[in-house]
Amino acid sequence: MDPQRLSVRAMRLEEVDYRIDYFHGSSDEHLRMLGVDRALLPDPSSWRRMCEVDYARPLSERESFFVLWELDRRRVGFSSLDRIAFGAEAFMHLHVVEPSLRHLGIGSELVGRSAALYLDLFELEVLFCEPNALNVAPNRTLQRAGFTYLFSHETTPGAINFPQVTTRWKLTRASLSALSRDEAGAAQTSAPRSAGLARLRRRGWS
Repeated sequence: MDPQRLSVRAMRLEEVDYRIDYFHGSSDEHLRMLGVDRALLPDPSSWRRMCEVDYARPLSERESFFVLWELDRRRVGFSSLDRIAFGAEAFMHLHVVEPSLRHLGIGSELVGRSAALYLDLFELEVLFCEPNALNVAPNRTLQRAGFTYLFSHETTPGAINFPQVTTRWKLTRASLSALSRDEAGAAQTSAPRSAGLARLRRRGWS
């Protein structure tokens, strides 16, 4: 895979509508798969104001943080961070927005880069992710990205979620460093992801 085709960067305040529109524009079926209750979504203007307040805080006091995922400089998804204990731990979330790009193997690369950014920027020792247990794609992506499965349990994971069974995954700073060393010594193992990107080119994303 050509690493220059994918990028992960901090989402600017003027770009937060991309995330807001994703949730409000998703079908009820897709929201259920995410474990999201449409009735609990803040209205767009209120959500935007909450972002403005949070973006004004120092990094060490942020309640959330968003990154954009890009392929060939086109936005294809995003990740977010919340439940942040600066210098200790936080929870990340992952969303491939463009349906045609799901299940093509690019998610694990984007998740890995996002995780590295979060661990470094917020000086974290542990990063958690807790998707809906019935949503297969993110669970597989986390495993491929090097996260370790911890447990499954019934909970209400966030303010916009309904009660559900989730799976909790963990990535530590130490394990990410080990993964980076392994990948540096095994660059030839990226063939499956390259094949996924080749399919993208045929769909007009090159």
